[in-house]
Amino acid sequence: MTNKANITVDCAGASRHAVNPFLFGHFVEDIRDHMEAMLAFPLKDMDFESESETKREISGSWQAYTNGRNTKYALEAPAPKHSGRAQRIRLLSDDEAYAGIAQKTALQGPADYKIKVVARASIELKRLVVEAVDRHTEETLGSVVIELVSHNWREYEADLAVSRACANAELRIYIPEDHPRWTDHVSTGMLWLDHVSLLAADNIALVKREVVDLTRELNAGMMRLAGNYISAYHWEHGVGPVLERPVMYNEAWGGWTSKYFGTDEFIAFCRELQVEPLICVNDGSGTPEEAAAWIEYCNGAADTPMGALRAANGYPEPYGVKYWEIGNEVWGGWQVGTCSAEEFAARTVSFAQAMKAADPSIVLLACGHYDQAWNKPVLEQAGELIDYLTLHIYHGYGPFGMNRSTPSDDRYKAIAAYPEFTRHYLRETTDSIKANPKHAHVKIAITEYNTMYYPNTVRKGLPNEHTLGAAVANASNLNEMLRSSDMVHIGSFSDLVNGWLGGCIRVGDYYADQYCGKESGWSNRPLDVYGTPTYEVMKLYANRDLKHMLPVQANCATFAVPALKETPVELNGLPELDIAAGVNGAGDTVTVFIVNRGLNEVNTVLDLADFEAAGEMVLYEITGEGYDEINSVFEPENIMSKSRTVQTAEWKQGVPLRPSSIYAAVFQGKV
Repeated sequence: MTNKANITVDCAGASRHAVNPFLFGHFVEDIRDHMEAMLAFPLKDMDFESESETKREISGSWQAYTNGRNTKYALEAPAPKHSGRAQRIRLLSDDEAYAGIAQKTALQGPADYKIKVVARASIELKRLVVEAVDRHTEETLGSVVIELVSHNWREYEADLAVSRACANAELRIYIPEDHPRWTDHVSTGMLWLDHVSLLAADNIALVKREVVDLTRELNAGMMRLAGNYISAYHWEHGVGPVLERPVMYNEAWGGWTSKYFGTDEFIAFCRELQVEPLICVNDGSGTPEEAAAWIEYCNGAADTPMGALRAANGYPEPYGVKYWEIGNEVWGGWQVGTCSAEEFAARTVSFAQAMKAADPSIVLLACGHYDQAWNKPVLEQAGELIDYLTLHIYHGYGPFGMNRSTPSDDRYKAIAAYPEFTRHYLRETTDSIKANPKHAHVKIAITEYNTMYYPNTVRKGLPNEHTLGAAVANASNLNEMLRSSDMVHIGSFSDLVNGWLGGCIRVGDYYADQYCGKESGWSNRPLDVYGTPTYEVMKLYANRDLKHMLPVQANCATFAVPALKETPVELNGLPELDIAAGVNGAGDTVTVFIVNRGLNEVNTVLDLADFEAAGEMVLYEITGEGYDEINSVFEPENIMSKSRTVQTAEWKQGVPLRPSSIYAAVFQGKV
C-alpha cells in the first residue's frame, strides 16, 4: 500500500533565530562499560584495585600464571603516592618455576602497544617477561623482556608488537624459569607489581582511534561530561599524575570510576574533536567551593591556586570551559544528594554564586525536569542566576502501558510518537520560563535524550535501543528540537559509546543492561567498532549546515497509538511524516528532513515556495527491510545513510519514501 503526501516549505520565511550547533551534541558518562569501550586500554584492574575473585589473593580480572606448587600471592599497599594495591608474588627456588599473573583480553593486530609496569623485586630476580599469547593455541603474539634494575619501586616502559588480532588473547607478565637460584627461603624470590597497563600506540587522547574517527564524523558541536556518577565524583581526584590519582568507587553504577579519564583527558578529547566542552559539577556530595575550584582549575590563570595546579600538571594555558551544569537528575531517587525542588533551588543559588565568582563569563545550566512542579520553584528562586534549564527526555513504550506481549506494530507506533511528548514537555517548560520576566531569558538544554524501551528488566533478543525504529524515533525527536530551536539550544544524545542502553557508537558485541546481556566476546568480535542506525541519523543531521528554520505545511496520512493507560498528549491523528526544514547561512541550500514514521510507503510531493532550485538535488536515505533491523558486529553496515541524485522536477509528481525511514532532501539554488 502506498499513501500520498504533499509538503510545502516556505523558503522566504526563515526564522530570525539561528540554530545552535550545540543542538547536535553528545554525552560522555562513566557508566558500566562506557570508559572500558571508549578508552584504548585493553586491560582491567591495572592498579590491582578490585577484590580477589578466586581463592588466591589476586586482584579482580587477573589470575595466577605459574607452574610452581608453592608460589604465594598476596595483595598489599601500593607504591608510595600510588593508588590501588600492589600484587605480591613469592617464588620458591626449589620449584624452579616461572611465576606471575595473566589476564584474558582482546588485542588488535598487527598493532603496537605501549607497556607500563611499576614493579620492585628481589635483587636475585633480573628480568620480567611480558607476552601476549593466543589462549586457544598458545601461539606467542608478541613478547618483550624488561630488565629489573632495582629493589625499590621503578617505572618501566616498553613497546609490545602484537603480530595479529586475537579476540581470545592473554597478557602474561612473569619471572621466567631461568632466573638465578638461591638457597634462602625467607626474603628472596619476591616480586611486587603496582601497575600493569597496555595502551594502543595509535590512541588519540587515550581514546580508541576508531572511536575518535567515528565521533569526528558526528560533528557534535558540544560534548557533555556528566551523568549519575558525577554527583559523587570529586574532580580533584581525577587530575595530576595518573598513578597517583586515588581509586574511586562508582557509587552510581558500581565498579570503579575511571581515573584515567579525568578533566585534562576530557578537554584533550574535546579539543581533538574541536567541540565545546560542557561539564556538570558535583552538587550531591560536593560543595559550591569545590565547583568553583574546578572552574578555576579549567579557566584560571597560572598564577591562581588552581590554575597553578593545572600548570604543574602540564597545562599552563587556561582551558576556557564556558558551559557548566549544576546537578544531574537531582529529582531522581537514584541520585546521590537527591532532594526536593525547593532544596535544589536553594542549592543552585549557592552553587551559581560561587561558580560565577570564580569566572563571571561562564554560562550556567541548572537541573530541570519535564514535571513543572520541579521547574517552577527552581526558576522562582534561582532563575535570575542561570542561563539554561535542563531536561532529560527518554521515550519508550512503558508510559503507554505496553509490554512485550503488546503487538510489535503498536510498540513501534508508541516509540515513533516520541516528538509528540517532547513538544508537550517543551511547551510546558517554556510557559514556566516565560511566566515571569525575571527568568524569561532562560533557554532550554536537553542534556540527555534517547529511546528507552521499558520495561528493560525483561528485555530479551534484539537490543531494541539500536533498531531502525529507534533511529526513526530519535530523528523525529531531533525534528522537534529543531522546530523548537528558538528555545532549545543544546542537545546531548545519551550515550556516545556503549555504557547506557543506547550508546550510538558500539564497541564489540555486548549490549549493556543492568539486568541481562550476553558476555562480551561471544561473537569473537569484541573489538569491532561501528555505528548504530541512530549514529547514522546524528551524523546526517549534524552535517547539513542548518542556520535558520523554515515554516512547513504538510498533508499526509495519520496513525494512532493504542495506549493502554492515560497519556499527557493526544495519540490519535498523528501525522505519518514528521518534517523539519532549514536553510544555510548563505541562503543557497535548503534541507528538508522527512521522517516516515508510518508502516507504508508514502509518495511525497514537495514544493519549495520562493526558492529557485537547481535541476538536481541530493536525497539522503536511512532505511532497511523493517523497523527491527539493526547494525551488529556481523553486519555493521546493515543500516547506513546513503545518498542519490534526484531530479528536482520529480518532486512535483512525487518521490516514494519507504516506511520506517529517515530522509534529508538537500536542494541548491537561491531565494
